[in-house]
Amino acid sequence: MRYERKQYLDQLIQRKDNGRIKVITGLRRCGKSYLLFNLFCDFLRSCNVGEDQIIGLALDEFDNAKYRNPFELNSFVRERIRDRSKRYYVLIDEIQFVSEIPNPYVDNPEEKLTFIDVLLGLMKIPNADIYVTGSNSRMLSSDVLTQFRDRGDEIRVNPLSFAEVYEHYEGDKRGVWRDYYTYGGMPVVWSLETHEDRSRYLRDLFARTYIRDVVERHQVKKENEILDILLNVLASGIGSLTNPSRLSNTFKSERHISVTPETIDVYIGYFMDAYLLRKACRYDVKGRKYIKTPAKYYYADSGLRNARLGFRQVEETHLMENILYNDLVRRGFDVDVGVVEHNTVAENGKKIRKQLEVDFVVNRGDERCYIQSALSVADPEKLKQEIASLIRIPDSFRKIVVVRDYLNLRQDEHGIQFIGIEQFLLDENFLARPGRQPQF
Repeated sequence: MRYERKQYLDQLIQRKDNGRIKVITGLRRCGKSYLLFNLFCDFLRSCNVGEDQIIGLALDEFDNAKYRNPFELNSFVRERIRDRSKRYYVLIDEIQFVSEIPNPYVDNPEEKLTFIDVLLGLMKIPNADIYVTGSNSRMLSSDVLTQFRDRGDEIRVNPLSFAEVYEHYEGDKRGVWRDYYTYGGMPVVWSLETHEDRSRYLRDLFARTYIRDVVERHQVKKENEILDILLNVLASGIGSLTNPSRLSNTFKSERHISVTPETIDVYIGYFMDAYLLRKACRYDVKGRKYIKTPAKYYYADSGLRNARLGFRQVEETHLMENILYNDLVRRGFDVDVGVVEHNTVAENGKKIRKQLEVDFVVNRGDERCYIQSALSVADPEKLKQEIASLIRIPDSFRKIVVVRDYLNLRQDEHGIQFIGIEQFLLDENFLARPGRQPQF
């Protein structure tokens, strides 16, 4: 199956020959290598770029292990740039595998040579255009970006979107949504046919790739059980507010394991660095300020989340929220969890202040909208509950409820729009049309 990954390929094409290093980041096995070495190379060939002008190297392959040394990597590339009259395209996969080694040219043993030094040196070759992939967000930390200054462009790649899977889905399209929220968007999954093969692949991917990467990269010792439990607890609680303190209490009360909130916070950071988890912060809509804690954590892929739990908790309502969050992020929006405070009167006549939740406060530039994810609003009480926060937001930005049912866009008397999850996920430009008229 050939997925064109047009969103990401277009970004590479737009940045071709711009004099900057193109850094392709994202979860391991989400398709970064295929994007670079298949789709982008095919594009280069269509532009009459010769094979000798494409210098490719996959550093996660054993046969290329020696090039993880900065000096060896530098020599590998420079030896292949032979003709100054030609343009060369340097493609390096999994750049984070390059080792840090002491700089032999200085007396300070603390000074290290890294992949940054190699890339900054290669950038000075006038006829070289450089592309790298990486699966660790720390390679784009503030320190690294400072060294790159204005010389690096990031292209963030995500697992396959619902729309990408839908386009190539074989069989009755009514089954796409169920399969997608069950197995997610890791490309290899969709080349497998049975549940057993798909679940085995996803479980193995966790054990042999993500957890192993975190343990080795951060030198975590004798803590594998804690990492496993933490991933399972977060998987069970997607869509729920939590924080390291609450998680620490969960470890103590349910697992009889003592883990400090600080340690849990560090471990969550490891998985966020590996692009496996994402964090959505809380935002006070009326007060226009962020609330530090608690927050929500989402898995970057629903199939990986389900694999953590042995496919025993495939709850459509929570997975729908997770998928919606991921798709909004993929489309380039900043996404927070909204809080709307309002005053009400309790049964005893006492005035109280309540906090109502907006699933997503969605921003991009000066664009904003508010989105609720709801499995169904057929029941009047459920409908009232879902829109309670939206009708109390005192601004004119779009308010949207995304439901599980197949539903073309409609609008109620409050100006709140309702649309089905599949229709939303298949309409890439839905949020880019603020003036769109509802279809009744």
